Amino acid sequence: MASTTNKEAARPGGRSARVQQAVHEAVRTLQQEGRRDALSVPQIAELAGVTPSTIYRRWGNLAELLADVSLERLHLDTAPADTGSLAGDLQAWCEQYLEEMTSVPGRRGLDDIMASADDERRQRCRECSEAIMQTLRERALARGEVAPSVAVLMDTLIAPLTYHLLYARGEISPDRLRGWITTALTACHAAHPPTPGSKFNPGELD
Repeated sequence: MASTTNKEAARPGGRSARVQQAVHEAVRTLQQEGRRDALSVPQIAELAGVTPSTIYRRWGNLAELLADVSLERLHLDTAPADTGSLAGDLQAWCEQYLEEMTSVPGRRGLDDIMASADDERRQRCRECSEAIMQTLRERALARGEVAPSVAVLMDTLIAPLTYHLLYARGEISPDRLRGWITTALTACHAAHPPTPGSKFNPGELD
């Protein structure tokens, strides 16, 4: 007979998922109430209806729990806006992402993730960006556009965007975003000249 733990692990939405949801919601509620600086594991546990030991066993400490909650903000809840071109889709997504990540909650969330001692959390952060770039790339290919690889988009667009968000916290203008996007798309265009009927034109960003 399988143990209770094994049953819960195998069943989607089992106790483990319910605990995570309750604890995450408790953290978000307390943060929205403006009590972030006074957050404590016992306080979160009480609101979530779990014991403090449950939180310590699963997350280790408050910093790792906050990083885990912040990481959820990066997951794509809805498909990125479809503007009709890869250049437009990238621009729209980047502007929305910047708006979210330069807000006070967004900056705190990035700080929480970077403060985590768990390398897997930063890897998951990267994987979220890769998944979005893959979604936009596949959409562009379906339109018949010439599209860079996910690796190129990560190196030429996500990398400078992340650097500026984390270290050079000045404003990133739409024109600067267009420059990074143009670099990515032009590099792809040079390496893979479009066939007749392809839709990519780097000049559309000028």
